Amino acid sequence: MRRLAELLEPVEAETPHGGWAVSYESLGPVWLRLETPRQRERTEAGVTSIVEIARAGSRADPRLIKGRALRLDGGDWTIALAAPDPDRPGWVDLSLEQRS
Repeated sequence: MRRLAELLEPVEAETPHGGWAVSYESLGPVWLRLETPRQRERTEAGVTSIVEIARAGSRADPRLIKGRALRLDGGDWTIALAAPDPDRPGWVDLSLEQRS
């Protein structure tokens, strides 16, 4: 099933108090063929967290790169991997992550 998502570029800025704030700049819409998400535990620096992982396919688009985000159904998914689909020329496979 095809779904419409908004592609976002994270923009970091230093706050007046020395911290960092992240906002998102819209890069436009992207049509996705999204598979059912699944949950996985990930441990980083001794802390375990739940991460939702999903695979998606889309027409090849130079804007789809690692680190950008896709806003879909009110949630933000980070693009963890974008690779050309070897079976379908002109398509790209995406690995998406969403932290709980």
